[in-house]
Amino acid sequence: MAIPLLNYSPSSQNAREAGYEVDGDAQPRIYDVESVLSGSDMDELIWAAYRQVFSEHQILANNRQTFLESQLRSDQITVKDFMRGLVTSDIFLRLNLETNSNYRFVESCVQRLLGRDIYSKDEAIAWSIYIPTRGVSGFIEALQSSDEYEGNFGDSIVPYQRRRVLPQRDAGETPFNLKTPRYGARHRDQLGFPQLIWNNTVRRFKPQEKQPTAGNPQLYLDMARAVKPMSLVVPKVAVGALQIAAPYRKVSTDNNFASSSSAN
Repeated sequence: MAIPLLNYSPSSQNAREAGYEVDGDAQPRIYDVESVLSGSDMDELIWAAYRQVFSEHQILANNRQTFLESQLRSDQITVKDFMRGLVTSDIFLRLNLETNSNYRFVESCVQRLLGRDIYSKDEAIAWSIYIPTRGVSGFIEALQSSDEYEGNFGDSIVPYQRRRVLPQRDAGETPFNLKTPRYGARHRDQLGFPQLIWNNTVRRFKPQEKQPTAGNPQLYLDMARAVKPMSLVVPKVAVGALQIAAPYRKVSTDNNFASSSSAN
């Protein structure tokens, strides 16, 4: 029996509030298949879908789904079906699901399909439990079948990051397709990742019965380690400065001559 989706409370985000901004360069461009008039317009719509699903660092020529593109160009599938095909493709699952936890995968899919951040950890936990019971396809279908997706994008609009730029702010939020890029194993080795950085002090718990009491020699270990014994320094003397007297032996010349004569 499948576990139902857990309840979570939506938080007040900019995407949930009605916007009264004036259209301009700061506002996202909406790609609607109903506004496509030429082949170049369709190319831009397909490129926007790839940019929304695959991050900038994942858009490669060999990641294209040409079969889905041809179906979209011939009106066999809708933009909603095209987005579902991209998110459930093998390359997307290999780059985003197999290399991350379910929480990170849920966050990525909510950003790419609903155009907003997750409300809280409760939403990430609820959808991460939903994935093992219904599968990735069921999870993606649940996102696209929600009232939030239907009310904002429908069947013909490519999802986008909603209300990323606000008039009262100097700079907008970071685009979703540029957040937390994932590097390959070779590039991580070049950067020296992973790195273990621990700034806190390591503390060890010791039971009270094992703690030293008053008069225990262990209490004086730190004091004993602080004592630095004086080392005896032996001066170095060069060999040339040494005055060594060699023993002298006097050899008698007469005795040597006599012994050599008797030998002859």
